[in-house]
Amino acid sequence: MNRAKAEQTKLVICVWHPFTYWRPQPVMPNTIRARWPEMRVLHLPDYDCLPAELPDTDIFVGYSLRAEQLTYAKKLKWIHSTAAGVAQLMYPELRDSGIVVTNPSGIFSSPMAEHTIGLLIALARNFPDSVRHQDRARWGQQDIWDLPQHLTELSGKVLLIVGFGSIGRELAKRARAFDMRVWGVTRSGKSDSTQAERIVPASQLEEVLPLADYIVIAAPETTETRHLIGAAQFALMKPGSRLINVGRGSLLDETALIRALESRALGGAALDVTSVEPLPAESPLWKAPNLFITPHTSAISDRLWDRETALLMDLLERWFDGREMFNQVDLARGY
Repeated sequence: MNRAKAEQTKLVICVWHPFTYWRPQPVMPNTIRARWPEMRVLHLPDYDCLPAELPDTDIFVGYSLRAEQLTYAKKLKWIHSTAAGVAQLMYPELRDSGIVVTNPSGIFSSPMAEHTIGLLIALARNFPDSVRHQDRARWGQQDIWDLPQHLTELSGKVLLIVGFGSIGRELAKRARAFDMRVWGVTRSGKSDSTQAERIVPASQLEEVLPLADYIVIAAPETTETRHLIGAAQFALMKPGSRLINVGRGSLLDETALIRALESRALGGAALDVTSVEPLPAESPLWKAPNLFITPHTSAISDRLWDRETALLMDLLERWFDGREMFNQVDLARGY
């Protein structure tokens, strides 16, 4: 692919999201302009003016570009997603376009791993119930102990991480500090096993589910992973086991989750992602027993846009030098 020089390049940054911190912060365009003052760098606050800017855009940085918008982008050579998940870009027109797609995979790993460790501890120590008692000014020691899910420890327990990518590996590193036994699940059954006692392919997921005390879903969203965990998988899980989803809401059958919690088949669960976000007030998830919900905050950190910018700058350097790109999305697999 012909990569134009910086002075011949137009780069457009455009993300609008109701959550303001998902929108690119000034550090990103400012850093790019300082490095390549000769490049045309446009930072749009919303999508209103995007169609008019797309025809001569070479590089697009953003979360989403719909098929109808892509038709305007006659010169587009590279899309860099500011989100690790790129399911919103995996439509036929883009797959067949020859446009390079990259994502910021890796920059969310540390905050998400720390957040997930927090959820593991919260479930093991029944922290949500302690907070509810505190809200009522009630000393709930006996009540908390009498719950079906007794206070327990993480040490010695089997943590099954479904999706052993960069997030899973960072989580494993931290879980091992708690003396947990870490098992990973990947599509192929291969990954860096430095932090894992065992790694199995996704085809063997149902064989290892009955052996896990804690299951963390951290897999990418693809057609293959939709409802990866549903009623059949819950039926296989160890009684009293706990489930955490920090991947995508589509990976989990939420109706089956509620049934598993109501029947006490699961000892507890925590969700940082849901199939519909924001989660509607009428959703039955809010009232499901032993369910802890965080509002998709696992990837959020005060270091986010510094990391986003540093990664994009590295990619831009490689782009203009004609070097191989990293974090390139496999358009056939969708991640």
